[in-house]
Amino acid sequence: MIIATGTASGKSLAYLVPAVTDILAGGSVLYLTPTKALAADQLRSVRELKLAQVRAATYDGDTPPEERQWVRRHANYVLTNPDMLHRSMLPHHAAWSSFWRRLRMVIVDECHGYRGVFGSHVAQILRRLRRICGKYGSHPVFMLVSATVSDPAAAGMRLTGLEMAEVTADASPRGATTFALWEPPLTDLRGEGDAPVRRTSTAEAADLLTDLVVDDVRTLAFVRSRRAAETISLTARGHLEEISPELPARVAAYRAGYLAEDRRALEKALRSGEITGLATTNALELGIDVSGLDAVLIAGWPGTRASLWQQAGRAGRDGQDALAVLIARDDPLDTYLVHHPQALFGRPVEAIVLDPDNPYVLGPHLCAAAAEIPLTEADLPVFGPEAAGVLDDLVERGMLRRRPQGWFWTRRERAADLADIRGSGGPPIEVVEASTGRLLGTVDEPSAHTAVHTGAVHIHQGETYLVDELDLDAGIALVSAAEADYSTFARDITDISVLESLRSHAFGPGELHFGTVEVTRQVVSFLKRRVQTGEVLGEEPLDLPPRTLRTRAVWWTLPESVVAPLRAQGLDLGGAAHAAEHASIGLLPLFATCDRWDIGGVSTELHPDTGLLTVFVYDGHEGGAGFAERGYARALDWLTATREAIAACECERGCPSCIQSPKCGNGNDPLDKQGAILLLTTLLPSP
Repeated sequence: MIIATGTASGKSLAYLVPAVTDILAGGSVLYLTPTKALAADQLRSVRELKLAQVRAATYDGDTPPEERQWVRRHANYVLTNPDMLHRSMLPHHAAWSSFWRRLRMVIVDECHGYRGVFGSHVAQILRRLRRICGKYGSHPVFMLVSATVSDPAAAGMRLTGLEMAEVTADASPRGATTFALWEPPLTDLRGEGDAPVRRTSTAEAADLLTDLVVDDVRTLAFVRSRRAAETISLTARGHLEEISPELPARVAAYRAGYLAEDRRALEKALRSGEITGLATTNALELGIDVSGLDAVLIAGWPGTRASLWQQAGRAGRDGQDALAVLIARDDPLDTYLVHHPQALFGRPVEAIVLDPDNPYVLGPHLCAAAAEIPLTEADLPVFGPEAAGVLDDLVERGMLRRRPQGWFWTRRERAADLADIRGSGGPPIEVVEASTGRLLGTVDEPSAHTAVHTGAVHIHQGETYLVDELDLDAGIALVSAAEADYSTFARDITDISVLESLRSHAFGPGELHFGTVEVTRQVVSFLKRRVQTGEVLGEEPLDLPPRTLRTRAVWWTLPESVVAPLRAQGLDLGGAAHAAEHASIGLLPLFATCDRWDIGGVSTELHPDTGLLTVFVYDGHEGGAGFAERGYARALDWLTATREAIAACECERGCPSCIQSPKCGNGNDPLDKQGAILLLTTLLPSP
């Protein structure tokens, strides 16, 4: 069953009642959540029931080793996350045998968060869970819960592989929410290519957070990055210091990478009202009980309508009226949305995009399943129609061995280590203060190349540090406290090669393709920019290894017969294609359940594999995540909106609101705004 009703509509009660009933009848319950914070919050709620028979406990990375044995032996309501289920509970299923035999219910909370590659991995973990339960003779009911999911029954079936009944009727009372769309003003500053500079969403959010805290309005400010959370908190505290010395203590930052005890302390302070304003990443997007909040600031489009409504729903949870403000970043999609509110309101949330049959996802989980219990022919339907072919490939590669009894794991290492379920790219990098050896936090390995490279400015809990050294082999970034009036931005070079076109068709005078590509990306330098003005102070080289990604992409081409007249008119084809690429990456999240940072792009006037002008947009995850495929299916709507967004922008030659990208490895050069409009107009089929 899947329950898909609004925030604060009583979904927790809907699963707690049958869960407690099962436990009182001698059963056990497994609760799955995407985040540790939500598990800790739910544990508090369960313990407040004060039922002696319900032995509830969290089992996650924050659980001390001495408590884990007690949880395995005695807990009958276990709250965990997919990571722990994948890496510990399923591989060591024998240690949990009593729990599995009595398992009556599996609760999958905030299931809309399982999308893309992460969702695809979770789908296979749930299939492995079903198989383990079968071994111990249990057949638990799966109850999925979400406030924001489209076509709930289909989404639930895709995630679990089971038929789903859906509950969508919502009669819960709630106050009115006033929703504001806020576009920061243009400043007198000029940026790259003499483009006008718009005030940043983080600066606007810091000002609004300051005003709301002064008025004692309990507020969450959602931001897109760890750095932005720290920046907003630091800026707001600076503003409040000018008003009263007592006020800065009422504002803080919250993000992943903090130590567990720091996160729990911040959550407690927010609930108690000790903290009035909290700048947070989406780590607090999910259903943590933060009742009593009055307002939510959303600094930048959060990637999907589902996330938008989840974040807005954090306010007004006691039934009172609430305020939600979407503050547009200087970004093509954000600009498009504040000028086209019909794209937000009265529209359903996006369908969950995930692909459990992706061989890069399925293969590691088949290995993990075989290591848990040897696979048999009878198991294959559980893992999907592609399982047999992937098993043959695993046998050929020596990962599995086939015997008459089934498929067996052949290696000494842990099979579960093959699957990187959150796409982090490897063990996290520890950020350590060089002078004291104090662990400040962690950064995922791919992000380390851009966030904590040698020379980077790193902000932690309002304090500024400079990275002295990034040692990828040791997994450590050594930092030192410093005063820096500049920020750092990594630059990279990207090459892409076409491995296979899986689908294609004529598109206007050109062609549209979807297929497999290989992307090679290397961070080669970083820029120093003055914080207040964005002025470039200098560029310094970096020596970091390249990263190679085999993934899926959507790309379009134009033949030379069409391109030649444009070239003859003096059009900068490279700049036009580059601008169209940036803008289309910015707009794809409106048509696929993704984030701008989930995808990348490459454009070229003459690509060696196609021999034509080509623009690629690719999934930023190994094997693909379904986003490029959705772009291929919605190409006409997507690229039409892209052209409209560029044409409607008030700048003359291009700016971050239309064609400049915050993550461009080429420093947004070359770009040709008018050329991009002409190129897309040429490409798009006539109405």
